[in-house]
Amino acid sequence: MSVHIKKMIIDSLKPRETTILDLSKALCEVKGVDEVNITVTEVDVRTETIKLTIAGTNVSYEELIKVMNEHGAIVRSVDEIHVIRL
Repeated sequence: MSVHIKKMIIDSLKPRETTILDLSKALCEVKGVDEVNITVTEVDVRTETIKLTIAGTNVSYEELIKVMNEHGAIVRSVDEIHVIRL
């Protein structure tokens, strides 16, 4: 029996130089990710606060964090998560 992540809502901070288009495309390449939705909630001189909704069949959280870090984004909090046990 295993647990699969189906959906996550993440509060994140990213540099302004990283576009949400580039970040969303990179996150869509993560194992198990089918959909990425990013909303900018706050803009500062150097950073943007974003809310990410990640959905898929079996999202790899570790790989997701790795890709976010490669693009300069950090996870501030996981605000919602949906999992399923198989």
